[in-house]
Amino acid sequence: MTHLVPLPVVMPLLGAALTLLLLGRPRAQRWVSLTVLTATVGVAATLLVQSSKDGPLVVEVGGWVAPLGIVLVADQLAALMLVVSAAVTLCVLVYSMGQGMADGNEETPLSVYHPTYLVLTAGVCNAFLSGDLFNLYVGFEILLVASYVLLTLGSTETRIRAGTTYVVVSLLSSVIFLVAIGLVYASTGTLNLAQLVDRLDALPDDLRLLLQGMLLLAFGIKAAVFPLSAWLPDSYPTAPAPVTAVFAGLLTKVGVYAIIRTETLLFPGGRTATLLMVTAVLTMVVGILGAVAQSDIKRLLSFTLISHIGYMLFGVGLTSALGLSAAIFYVVHHITIQTTLFLAAGLVERRGGSTNMERLGGLARLSPLLAILFFVPALNLAGIPPFSGFLGKLGLVQAGIDDGGVLAWILVAGGLITSLLTLYAVARVWNLAFWRAPHAEMPDADEAEQASQVDGSVQPQQPLPAGRSGAVLPKLMIAPTVALVVFGLVLTVVAGPLFDVSSDAANDLLRRTPYVDAVFPGGTP
Repeated sequence: MTHLVPLPVVMPLLGAALTLLLLGRPRAQRWVSLTVLTATVGVAATLLVQSSKDGPLVVEVGGWVAPLGIVLVADQLAALMLVVSAAVTLCVLVYSMGQGMADGNEETPLSVYHPTYLVLTAGVCNAFLSGDLFNLYVGFEILLVASYVLLTLGSTETRIRAGTTYVVVSLLSSVIFLVAIGLVYASTGTLNLAQLVDRLDALPDDLRLLLQGMLLLAFGIKAAVFPLSAWLPDSYPTAPAPVTAVFAGLLTKVGVYAIIRTETLLFPGGRTATLLMVTAVLTMVVGILGAVAQSDIKRLLSFTLISHIGYMLFGVGLTSALGLSAAIFYVVHHITIQTTLFLAAGLVERRGGSTNMERLGGLARLSPLLAILFFVPALNLAGIPPFSGFLGKLGLVQAGIDDGGVLAWILVAGGLITSLLTLYAVARVWNLAFWRAPHAEMPDADEAEQASQVDGSVQPQQPLPAGRSGAVLPKLMIAPTVALVVFGLVLTVVAGPLFDVSSDAANDLLRRTPYVDAVFPGGTP
């Protein structure tokens, strides 16, 4: 099955090229994008099953033998991330079609959106599969270029300003990453991750710590770790709802993935464990305090996104198998749930005309389905039993208790406080936007039919100016949101097997030998 490893990168890139050739043919572009992402989900699932059976799958791109050539490695961690990210990008694509992002309107030009979205997907997949540091850098740069285009769709002043902030911060982290890559190569003579395992271990401790710190700084900016996260709440909420959703679900998790990969494979031993644990508790607490202070749903969710990155660092900082497996489980959970909530926020904006909670009310009566689509993932994010959010946090708390150190107990306390404040934040959204009496200007569901059937697909209403609201939600926006809500519930049902996969992935990461032996079966050169 090794021939399948490059496909999650190659297929979206070929799909992007094909959609560019199909300019002016929106239906053909939609079918190309849907076909490519559906195939990517299938390939990713196959890689996950195969890597669980046979260990990491390795491909030497172009036939160049490692470490000279580019190596793509699909171990259980990478394959698991591929499955979740591919499923999420597929659902968000369908949602964006329902919102009208694929109809060539002024807000979201069709000719730009589809190829850019597929390039973004290729960048995410390339980052997960990269077997060397420079190819990981290339994956991040593909993400940067594509995400900047998506963030500034419509070319409004607000989006250009937010996009400028985003690209400046991202370029800063990329420069730091590139400098770190140069220092690693100068110190070791290689950038291949498997080969770096032995060569980094042979370096003086001070030099290793410098390289580790620079990589952590670069990845921490990309993952929006406190205090490197100030850019995120001002950037993500300005984009169209589907773009915000895929950014929130995936882009920060690529940074978290890079931290997990490098901290376990390249820098074992917990030299930065204290820094990671302190950063984790600050990220959790400061992020959720920011969320509690917000009156806009998108900004509130952006701050919860920052806050819950802290849970993932929580598990990595503990440096134990249980902590790492719980962190991997929580990454899978958070990608799904955070994306779902941002899609639900887009539906709220379309139904109520705003995401400002002071201008909303009565949505539970006006749109019971929308209320359910927000309520279920909101409880999941807050960690209410028996949802996957509760199970992931329970695993992290157990790992912290097993550690027994002072910082571990502080992390446990911080995690519990953050969970309670998350519940308060989402309950506040529910109370103000859904439960209290509706505003007089909000229309009932039977006021007007604004969606029509054309060519067998739902043509959604046009985006409404601030202060106005729509009575009908397009089916192509509802369906993928429902799918992700169900997927979040499925994570709860299959939590046992998912924890097994996460545990196997964590054990392989901590042992390091399965990864190294897969890349160099005859021994490290």
